[in-house]
Amino acid sequence: MSDDEAAMPAIYIDRKEPHLDVDHGALVVRLDGERVAGLPLAGADRVVLRRAGTVSVRLLAELGERGIGLFVLGGRTGAPRAHLLGCPHGDASVRFGQMRLAARSQRVVDLARHAVHAKVTGHRRLIALAMQQRPDLRKPMFDALAEIDGILARLPAVTALEALRGSEGAAAASFFRAYMTLFPDSLGFIGRNRRPPRDPVNACLSLGYTLLHGEAVRAAWTAGLDPQIGFLHALLAGRESLGCDLVEMCRPAVDELVWSLFRDRTLRGDHFRMVEGACLLGKTGRAAYYEAFEAIAVRERRRLRHVTAGLARLARSAAGDGP
Repeated sequence: MSDDEAAMPAIYIDRKEPHLDVDHGALVVRLDGERVAGLPLAGADRVVLRRAGTVSVRLLAELGERGIGLFVLGGRTGAPRAHLLGCPHGDASVRFGQMRLAARSQRVVDLARHAVHAKVTGHRRLIALAMQQRPDLRKPMFDALAEIDGILARLPAVTALEALRGSEGAAAASFFRAYMTLFPDSLGFIGRNRRPPRDPVNACLSLGYTLLHGEAVRAAWTAGLDPQIGFLHALLAGRESLGCDLVEMCRPAVDELVWSLFRDRTLRGDHFRMVEGACLLGKTGRAAYYEAFEAIAVRERRRLRHVTAGLARLARSAAGDGP
């Protein structure tokens, strides 16, 4: 970070015990009382704070006034701790209509199917790309494509929500069987694991999905939707189910990003360390990861805005329907 650093949609603060303040439209970072960076807030969409620190009330007020989100990650693995979403949307009819949609079983299935189709289609594209770039892995890629194509072909006929969730799970399993062959054995990636992630690939997947979830929740909130009322994901206390629905559509972007980071050796095994069974990405690796994530986040934010705006229109229409 430096005073000359250009504004970007997300500002990442990953310093030990920083104090964050605002001064003439810039986010000021101080360490031990000394100013180390001034980052312009103009053009910023959100601030991601990776480590414990202090945030001035002045900065919180400035972020709220500008509509800039604050996403706080804490603990060794960077789990979400707090999320400032900004001022609430003024049209309560959107949330009212969203609740009406969630009470209509056929509409729930239709919306959930859209999320599943987007995710599975994205994974199909990624596997097809991998088969072109890795002809030595043609067999696992070909098998995954055949299984995924079968699931996509049957998807329009699925009318039960549980069956739809089963299709999504089957497609994810097919994808990961092929996906894990793209990484060297030295990384120890033999499938998806989390809380905590136990290998470098899972550590990067978890970080990307966490950042995406924050983007999805904020997009839903900004559009006037309730992030906790989803369609593919059932209501569950403490879970932002709509945020989870939206993340499903964007997962392939993170999966491709993680593959590219290891393929191009932007990240290597020595960027990670094991602590009490958890695989942790070090500070140097995180800096590289944040930069790469921002390159895809611009597109995914645009996608999330488009999807949530469409869902908000649908919800507003449902609010005006009869009982």
